[in-house]
Formats: sequence, C-alpha cells, structure tokens
Amino acid sequence: MNFYDTLAETRKDSSELRASVERVAELLDRPDTTTVSRPGILLGKIQSGKTRGFLGIIARAFDRGFDMSIILTKGTKSLAQQTVARLNQDYRQFIQADQMKVFDIMNMPANLAGYELRQKLIIVVKKEDDNLRRLLEAFRTTYPNWKDKRVLIVDDEADYASVTFRKKNGNTGPGVVAAMIDELQRLVPKSDYLQVTATPYALYLQPEDEIVSASGEQIFLPKRPAFTELLPVHPAYVGGEYYFELAQDPESPAYYFYRPVPDREREALKRPDGRRMNLKDVLTQNSTEVIREAFMTFLVGGAIRRWQEKAAGKPEPKYSFLFHTETSMKSHQWQESVLSAINKDFTEEASQDSSLFNRILNLAMDDLRRSLELESLPIPPQEVVKEDIRKALMEGSVVISRVNSENDVDQLLDEEGQLKLRTPFNVFIGGQILDRGITIANLIGFYYGRSPKRLQQDTVLQHCRMYGARPKPDLPVTRFYAPQLVYEAMCKIHQFDTGLREAFESGAHDKGVYFIQRDPKGRVIPCSPNKLGFSDLNAVRPGSRILSSGFETVARTAGERKLRQLDASLDALCPADGAPVTVSSEEAIEILNRCYDLLDPSSYPESERTDYAAAIHHFARLCRTDIDRDRVRILAWRNRSLVRIRESGRFSNAPDTKQQQDLAHALAQDAPVMLLFRQDGTLELGWKGLPFWWPVIITPLNSAPVIFADAERSDIPAVPTDTQRRPRKRAQTKKRGAKRKRA
Repeated sequence: MNFYDTLAETRKDSSELRASVERVAELLDRPDTTTVSRPGILLGKIQSGKTRGFLGIIARAFDRGFDMSIILTKGTKSLAQQTVARLNQDYRQFIQADQMKVFDIMNMPANLAGYELRQKLIIVVKKEDDNLRRLLEAFRTTYPNWKDKRVLIVDDEADYASVTFRKKNGNTGPGVVAAMIDELQRLVPKSDYLQVTATPYALYLQPEDEIVSASGEQIFLPKRPAFTELLPVHPAYVGGEYYFELAQDPESPAYYFYRPVPDREREALKRPDGRRMNLKDVLTQNSTEVIREAFMTFLVGGAIRRWQEKAAGKPEPKYSFLFHTETSMKSHQWQESVLSAINKDFTEEASQDSSLFNRILNLAMDDLRRSLELESLPIPPQEVVKEDIRKALMEGSVVISRVNSENDVDQLLDEEGQLKLRTPFNVFIGGQILDRGITIANLIGFYYGRSPKRLQQDTVLQHCRMYGARPKPDLPVTRFYAPQLVYEAMCKIHQFDTGLREAFESGAHDKGVYFIQRDPKGRVIPCSPNKLGFSDLNAVRPGSRILSSGFETVARTAGERKLRQLDASLDALCPADGAPVTVSSEEAIEILNRCYDLLDPSSYPESERTDYAAAIHHFARLCRTDIDRDRVRILAWRNRSLVRIRESGRFSNAPDTKQQQDLAHALAQDAPVMLLFRQDGTLELGWKGLPFWWPVIITPLNSAPVIFADAERSDIPAVPTDTQRRPRKRAQTKKRGAKRKRA
C-alpha cells in the first residue's frame, strides 16, 4: 500500500500540502541534504495544521523506505495522549490492516512479537527524562537491531526543551533532554531529524558546528536547520495579520477586537486582597469593570452566533472564553472565585431583570453591534439575546473550569484532543499548560495579562490560542483583553515574527536579515539563543511605520524650556508646508532624542528610544545609494490636535494621515524618513497641557528585514538627554552634601 497517497486522499489534502510533503520527504531521503547535526525544519504558524503536515511526511517517508518514526512531544502527558489519539485517527486504516503500529513509549508492551516488529512502527515520546531513558534502553537492550533501521525523528515543538542549556561547575552544556536527544541521534546512524515548530528563533541561532570539550569529547550536536519548508496555511487561518494589522483599520471589524485592561484590575486578579477587590461587589466596583464586561460580552457574542447559526439551519455551536494571566495555581483559584462570583451575581440580576443587568448587557450589545455591522451580518433583536442569556445563566449553561495540572487537562480533553466544550458557554482559567498543542475550539474571548517586562517572542506566540482556522462570522464577536503595554508588545512581536517569515520565504535569512548586537570590540555578531527575550530584540520590516503610542508627556513646567528650544530648531530647519529636508542620521537621532525628552520615560518601554535610534542609524548607514547614505529625510507639520485616548478606550496611534503616509513611503525608497507632528497636547485632549513633537519613522522599502538587539549598542550616535544627566547630577550633589556633613 502507498501510505501517503492513501492518507492524502482520505484526508482530502490540498495540492499545496501534498507538494510540501513531497519536498520534505525527498530532502530527508537524500543523504547529502541532512545529517545527524543538520536537521530539516517544517515551519508552520500557531495552530496552522503542523501535526497534519508531519503525519503526511511520516507516511511518505515510510513509502521511501523508512522503518520507524520517533515523535518527540512537549513534556506533558496530555499532549502525548493527544498525539497518540491523532495518530490512531489518521492512520486507522493502516493500523487495522496490520501495516503499522503506534505506541506511547510508556505504554508499549514489554516484548513486541516478530509479527509486530515487521510493521512500520511509530513511537510517541515525551521530551522528559524518564520517557527518553526508556526509549534509549529499547534501542540499546530490548531491540538492539533497531539501531540498524532507518528512523525518522520528528521533534514536535522543536524549540521547546530540545535546545536548552545549563551551567554546572562553571561549564555550559546541554540540558538533560537535549543531551538525551543527541545520544539517540548518535545511537541510530541511519536516522534523519525533522524539526517542527511555529517559533524557530532559537533553532536558527544555534551554532553551525558541533561543540566539543577541552578533552575532545563531543558534548552538543547543533540543531540548526539544513533546510526550511514553510507549511501552507489553511485558507480559513486567522493570525496576527487580523489581530494586530487589520485592528488599525476603522473599516475592519478587527478595529474593535481589543479592549485595554487597567493595571489596577490586573493587580487585583493576582491574589485575594479585600482592599483591591471585594467578591460582594464584583458587578459594581472599579477593579472588576473590564472583566465583568468581558464576561457579559462573551455571553452576548455566543448568543448572537448561536442565533445566527440556528437561523441558517445549522447546529448551534458551543463557545469558549480563555482567562490566562498568571502561572500560579493560587492565582488561578482566586480568579476562579472572581469569575464564579460574577457568574453568580449575573444570574441573580438576570432573574430579577434588574437595571444593572440590562446596563451591562446594553454595553456589550453596543460594542458587538459595531463590528457586526461592518461585516453586514444579521443581528438578533436585543430582547432575544437577553432572554437567551438569562436562560443560560439560570439553567447553568455557563461552566467555569480551572486547568492548571495534567490531571485537569486529561479530564477536560475530548476524543480529538481538544478542550471539551461541555455547555454552550465555557470559561477556562489556566497558565502554561494551555499553550503549545492544546486546542480550544470556538474561542471568542481571551483575557490575557502576562507581565510586559517578561514577554518573550516564542512564549507569547504559543499563548495565542485565538490563532488558527476560525469561522469568519466568529471574528466580529471575538474580543481580546490585556493591559495596553502587553498589547503593544504583542504588536511588536507580530512584526518580529512576520519579518522573519518574510525573510524565510525570500531566502533573506541566509543573506539579508541582520542580527545587530555590538560587543565591546565593536563587532557585529549573531544574537545568541539567550538573547531572544523580547526586551532585548526588535524587528523592522521594509516600509515599516515605527512610532510610540500610549505615552504621556512630562509636566508642563518641566518641559516648557526644552519645547521652546526644539521649536526654534525645527522652525529653522523644516518648512511650514511639510516639504522634506535632508539631514545626517546623527542630526535625525538628535532630534528624535529631543522629542523623547518631552515624554515621561515611565510611560513607554525602557528600550524604545534606543531601539528607534538604532533603526534610523542602521537603515541610513546601509543605504544602497551614495547620495542618500547616512542621510534621513524629515517632514514636519504643526498645529495638530489628536486626542490621547480614542472613543474605543485605546490610545491614539495615528498622528499621520493616509496622504502623509503615502508621501513618506514615496520618499522612503532607499533612505529612512522621519515625520514630525507638533501636537497641542491640551488637557481637553487628555494630555498634560504641554505641546510636544510626535515622531514617526518610515523605513526604506528597498531594504531587508532587520532584527536587532539593544545591548552594547555603542555604535549609535546619541545626544545625552536630561534624563541621562540627572542621576549623575544627583550623585554629585549627594557627594558634596556628604563632604559638608563630614566637615
């Protein structure tokens, strides 16, 4: 039997997926393509069908003469069980025909019969030392002839656990799991290694060569990919392009996707504290304003979608809401108490048809109606929605589940390995265990609150459970709740991820993506894996529009002198009609720094101004034409009156008009452009009463994607700012005071 052709026909694989499977299988089959230390990589997006892809590759590898496949999964029992269930489902006809056997290494029979050993074998192994130890023992002792077989090792979520490092006695070496995977590769000389992930950053930053100790012992096999295959994306896939790019377009329903969570609410949800949050007043106190509206919006959105599907003659779906802000089980317990109190009080208010219940329901209806109307979708009468919600609350159709241990996940998974939706409205509270591999169907509400200071690229993307194949009518009723700084950080993470993917697609990751990090000797070196923290990296795509938002100015008295000086400089430099002028990159960075001197440093990310200066310096320095090298074009407009916070509750982030953006992009072919907008900054507009200049940077269209780190960035010209001078001045004052005291 031809395994993959049969599988592809049964699953109705697209022509794009079939072509991708064929390319990977052919590359793995060629001895000159991959080696034990240079695997291939299957790169997909979050929840984009990566499992479907590598199951097809395994089937085609069996057609090409491979005998076994080892699937390494994330180290949770539930995910291993989910993988086994998926294998048994996709390969059912081969298993029933005794052509293939699928085992979890921890549940594999002690002695496989010869009849079974002659079949194609697939063994699922958690990336955990007990699982891997048992697998190695099987190859060494129980079935030593396995070492002579052709084995395809598929490392699912390959950036997780497989490339970890640890220090012992001052020496750096691979982590326990990484070392055991290396041992497996050495043990099976005829093995090929396929990495599968949506977050490949650590993998691409691995060393090219093996690492050996001073004694000559090989201690680490590099896992940097020899080739990359981009997995085709399902036509119904919804990802960051919708949630973070279209969200800036007022004509898109995505514009209403995000709602900011105040810091006071996020802090109150960490632990019980009666001073911050009282369970007796969850429907009225300020510290629960967003979470109670989020809860009601989820109910209203689910009720609207169920009405729409029923009106179309379809079954009424069940919907889910994910609450993910902390990793602590104690925090999850407290959050369950808060959400249960909200559910209980809404039920009581609904039974009385109270004015409070109707007011919160009206807010949710008004919010969702705006995005539904943009998609021209039918909207049920509000009374119908209200009655459906009252019925759901009073009949117990809203279930709140805490998911923070493997036992919880095991109990909540359905036969397809997804979180089971037991009732029409399902609320899940959890942490890390709900990231990689766990699918949550019909997710229309996501309350997320991880600390912005600790956000990492791969971690945050794996938390994005709203990514995936989504029914288009679900999108207008989908809402995301997070602190403003978290959302802004996620927008940057999306830009970073998209920039890398564009580089992979174009081949620029081999010849044009710059990892910029200055060491003390002034050398440019690739950013190492331990530098993948979001706070250390930034990314810029060609034609990007870079600007700050959510900031606040310094007080009027503190900023008036600096504003007058900047006004005088720009009045002398820039015409009043917005005509472009050309300056050196050093002058542009000086102007940028002086703009930032008018902003409160605590209101924007710490590394932002140096990151933006780095972008100006880099793109100006690498300009392709001599006449534009180290030059920046500047355009300035005055008398602007933008509000700080829009009606939707989000910070304004568009000081430039569409026409000004088009003009800037026309100028930014080879050199960067900086737009400057003098804002009135009045109290009535939500500012502090100090006018200020708002800079917007446009990167050149004729450039490669850039990923840069802000550590040791000593090559960037910078003008010392007042905020840089003040600590030194205070230190000198303190020193003089100490001398006077001693005297």
